Amino acid sequence: MNSGTQLILSYFPNLTEKQIEQFDRLQELYEDWNSKINVISRKDMDQFYIHHVLHSLGIAKVIGFQPGTKVLDIGTGGGFPGIPLAILFPETHFHLVDSIGKKITVVKEAAKALKLSNVEAQQARAETLVRKYDFVISRAVTRMINFYPWVKGKIKREDFNEFQNGILYLKGGDVDEEMEELDKSYVVYHLEDYFKEDFFETKKVVYMPWEDKR
Repeated sequence: MNSGTQLILSYFPNLTEKQIEQFDRLQELYEDWNSKINVISRKDMDQFYIHHVLHSLGIAKVIGFQPGTKVLDIGTGGGFPGIPLAILFPETHFHLVDSIGKKITVVKEAAKALKLSNVEAQQARAETLVRKYDFVISRAVTRMINFYPWVKGKIKREDFNEFQNGILYLKGGDVDEEMEELDKSYVVYHLEDYFKEDFFETKKVVYMPWEDKR
């Protein structure tokens, strides 16, 4: 087990052998793909488990998805936060989309190598999708005021998770100013409350319950 996987295990102690093995393989998989297609900046690869894997799993400190939940990851890039969350929640379905084809190639190959049958990857723009989901997740691809219209009409009315269906957004820095532009209710969770690494001091999960369900 590599040190990155040990770190994940320290925060998520109930991992199965299979999950430990999948987390363990992530770095080698992404290093290999990164050498062919640059999906993660070189300096970030040194901090891969903190900056990408653990950061993605910040969402899991806020909510545990019920089996059968459908989650859309918009602007997934090389598969974050979707792939780490798909390892953690094998009975939740994750649809990972990005408009850049080569990034989706990496996601598809990673999902195949890890045997993640709960991951579907697609090259698409968010606004063209027609299916509905319980939650939409993302790692701050744009300001929420731009992001919000993309997901309008894509969130199901019926809730069966502990949280009302909505958006879970990984964000750094000052979120309040940005969220005020929208005039919608939201809750901010500070990742420094869950993870002790310095990287998380300014990192947050913004949860926005879906109010306008028409």
